Amino acid sequence: MTLTIFLTLSLLVGGAAFIQGAVGIGFALIMAPVFGFVDATYLPVTLLVLMLPLNLLVAWRERQAIDRQGAGWITAGRFFGTFLGMAVLIALSVRQLEIAVGLLTILAAAVALMAPPFRITPPASVGVGLFTGITETATGIGGPPLALLYQHAEGPTLRATVATCFLVGEVISLVILLLSGRITQDQMLAAVMLVPAVLVGTLLSRVVHARINGPALRLAVLIFSIISGAALILKG
Repeated sequence: MTLTIFLTLSLLVGGAAFIQGAVGIGFALIMAPVFGFVDATYLPVTLLVLMLPLNLLVAWRERQAIDRQGAGWITAGRFFGTFLGMAVLIALSVRQLEIAVGLLTILAAAVALMAPPFRITPPASVGVGLFTGITETATGIGGPPLALLYQHAEGPTLRATVATCFLVGEVISLVILLLSGRITQDQMLAAVMLVPAVLVGTLLSRVVHARINGPALRLAVLIFSIISGAALILKG
């Protein structure tokens, strides 16, 4: 990783962490296509590792608003989805992974923009968890289904519950990836180098998360995701 790439990634990682800390989603939708452009071998491990401190800080910040029952059902589905996501990851080449990340980014953003609201029930929560386990383990992207499930909840509930589900799910995915030999030294080194940017962006979001125009920023993130996903498909 050159100095220019490191500085660019640090800026983007910090901005993406700020956005997710403020509105509840955005980090993976922004950074998965970016990592795909820079080096798709960073996916999904570097992305998953970077989201650990981000989601830990957000979940702890608004821990009293966590929907614990919903998070439990989502995590149950997430666990089983991890193994299916692992199978998808093993089956894809680097070029196919680039295309898959681009397609999934566009699909996730489009669903988040157009789908009707979910009713938060145990079956819906398990289904969302299962889908998230597949997509996040394979590509690092899993936020839109969770955000869609909680899109009409209060801001603190959305942010805290999504962050909690992410945190538990990322640990599950990383353990499975480690046991299957899919974690490399380069992926971990890149994550360690970029963790300070995650911490800065997350801490800055703490200052404004109660006042920021969440819907407008969320819309901008989703539009950016569709554009970057399309560009990544063309690259792949």
